Amino acid sequence: MYLASVRKRKRRKVSGKRRRKSLPSSVLYGMSFLAFLACSTLLLYAYHSQDEAQPASADTSQSSQDMTTILFIQTIGESARQIAAQNDLYASVMIAQAILESNSGQSKLSQAPNYNFFGIKGDYKGQSVTMQTWEDDGNGNSYTIDAQFRSYGSLEESLQDYAQFLQKDLYAGVHKSQTASYQDATAALTGAYATDTSYGSKLNQLISEYDLTIYDS
Repeated sequence: MYLASVRKRKRRKVSGKRRRKSLPSSVLYGMSFLAFLACSTLLLYAYHSQDEAQPASADTSQSSQDMTTILFIQTIGESARQIAAQNDLYASVMIAQAILESNSGQSKLSQAPNYNFFGIKGDYKGQSVTMQTWEDDGNGNSYTIDAQFRSYGSLEESLQDYAQFLQKDLYAGVHKSQTASYQDATAALTGAYATDTSYGSKLNQLISEYDLTIYDS
C-alpha cells in the first residue's frame, strides 16, 4: 500500500511538471499573431521602400536629360542669336529645332565631324553622310529610311547653312517680319520642314520649357 501510494505521488509530480512546460493555447495564438504582424510590417516596409525608389530614379534620369539640354543651349545660344538676327529668324525656334533634331547634340549626325544639328538632307559643299532616319507619312504613322545628310566642318557652318536654308520661299512664313510670334513660325514649319504632324507643338513646348525667347531679343 505504501509503495503504491508513493508511485501515485511520483506520477502526479511528473504529470504536474509536464503541464507546467505546456503553454496555454491563447498564449500560443498570441505569439503567432505577433510574428505574423512583424513579418507583414517588414514586407510592407520593403514594398514601400521599393515603390518610393522608382520616382527618385526617374527624377534623376529627367534631371540628367535637362542638364544635357541646358548645356547644349549654352553652347549654341549666342551664335544662334546673332545668326537669327542677321537672317530675320527667331533664335528661339532655331535653338528648339536644334534640340529636337539633334537630341540636344547627342545624335551621331550632330557630333563631329558632321555637326548637322537640323537634320538637313543633301550635301554641303560636296560633303555628306548617309544615316537612317524616321519619317512620318502625314497621318501620324512613322517609318524609317536611309537618307543622305549634309556634313559641316563646324557648329557655325551648321547654323549659317540652316539660316540660308530657310530663305527659300517655302519658309517665308517662318521669318520674323512675316509673323506675329514664334508660334506662327513653328506652325509654318510643320508639314514643310518636317513631316511630323506634331512638329510645331513639340517646338513650342521646348521654347516654353527652356525659356528660349530670351535669345530673340
